[in-house]
Amino acid sequence: MSAQLASTEKEDISLRALLPPLFAIIVGMIMVILDNTVVNVAIPTLVKDFHSSLSVVQWTVTGYTLSLSAVIPLSGWLSDKLGAKTLFLLSIALFTLGSVLCSTADSAGLLITYRIIQGLGGGMVMPVGMAFVYRLAPPDKVGALMGMLGIPMLLAPAVGPILSGWFVEYSTWHWIFLINLPIGIVGIVFGLLWLPKIARKAAAALDVAGMFLGPIAFVALSYAVNEGGNDGWGATRTIVSLLIGVIVLIAFVIFELRQRQPLLELKTFRSGNFTRGVIVLWVSQIALFGAIIIVPLYLQNVREYSAFHTGLIMLPQAIAAAVFMPIGGRLFDKIGARPLAATGLGAVTAALVWLSQINTSTPLIETMIPLALMGAGMGMSMMPLNTHVLQAAPRELVSRVTPLTNAGQQVMVSFSVAGLTGFLTSRITSNMAAHDSLKAATISGFSDTYLLAAAIAMIGFVVSFVVTRPKRLEQGAISAIDVLPTH
Repeated sequence: MSAQLASTEKEDISLRALLPPLFAIIVGMIMVILDNTVVNVAIPTLVKDFHSSLSVVQWTVTGYTLSLSAVIPLSGWLSDKLGAKTLFLLSIALFTLGSVLCSTADSAGLLITYRIIQGLGGGMVMPVGMAFVYRLAPPDKVGALMGMLGIPMLLAPAVGPILSGWFVEYSTWHWIFLINLPIGIVGIVFGLLWLPKIARKAAAALDVAGMFLGPIAFVALSYAVNEGGNDGWGATRTIVSLLIGVIVLIAFVIFELRQRQPLLELKTFRSGNFTRGVIVLWVSQIALFGAIIIVPLYLQNVREYSAFHTGLIMLPQAIAAAVFMPIGGRLFDKIGARPLAATGLGAVTAALVWLSQINTSTPLIETMIPLALMGAGMGMSMMPLNTHVLQAAPRELVSRVTPLTNAGQQVMVSFSVAGLTGFLTSRITSNMAAHDSLKAATISGFSDTYLLAAAIAMIGFVVSFVVTRPKRLEQGAISAIDVLPTH
């Protein structure tokens, strides 16, 4: 009995010793997670303050996500080269610097530039922080610590829009960035005090060609998608940027397949089950994240709600996602990804069709219900799809899947934001001829955009039925240690 008690006390002490470094990691990560949502609510205000257009200001989101996608694959190599602690602290410092610069921007161009700097720092905070936890945690405590790490991931999408709306309405949009300064300083101080040094490893050769070709291709394609929705797919700028993007993307794929240690391991796409899972995952992200940025624009520009009230109206979406995410995770172990992906994407499709029917006389509750339904669908499908993709990858390549899927997610978000905002602008302009007021044309434009997002979600819903459960599940699930990089 006394031996068992001593063992329990030892485990408690061990877990308690991990709390300070875990707290330091959470402080750093929560800034980055919050910044994924705070800008959305502020976009209408930024358009007015900078006397700019939506097609330009949306690049504050698109540029940020593309810079995230550029550095996520580099995090492992830089961690080996500089050490995990040093890289984590430098990433927080760069993100904080970018945040301060964003708060000083007096034009859309400067804000986009500073958001790219922000993304270069923020893109490495998440993967390095996650890898840190796995290196520090005893094998039997990984689940408990990851559960604690998941708290800010669930809270930030709910808090971000409300916090952003409060600053925009009652203070100034500059504070949505400037608030990161004290948080960043605290994160750096706590990291210096509490994060242990992890021995550096010999860094592999850097894939320089992949490091440059990938971002160039994705930026060109995002620009083409935005201009195609804005000016039409026959416009010269659209065609030129699309050709550049496709040519550079082909070169990127060829280089990556020939590299012994590529930046992104594209050989995983040789698995049909993996490829089908990734297609469903990326299609669902295009529909979801595009809609998430469109909703605040509708609430403020059409329904004329304040930024703060917009954040509150979007709260049910975040709460529903937080509630259904663990449910989806538990059900995945029993029934696999296909029924959960189909159910979730079916809910998202229905919610987007519902949103396409709302107008200025629609009761507020009929706007909040489809938002909650969309959040529930997102929570139900996202975690199972991510887990399915990891388990469907070839065994020898599984540790390389996380950088690929994380970077791919950011690229899909950039395509979604650029494409749907461009399409929205185009539809509003086109609808002016058929309506007697700008507001009527705007409502019709939003309706068309929601229907486009619904059609994209429907594609994901259909494809989800060909997702099959990996055979490896019958032999036992992959552990988290196998999935995430250990550098």
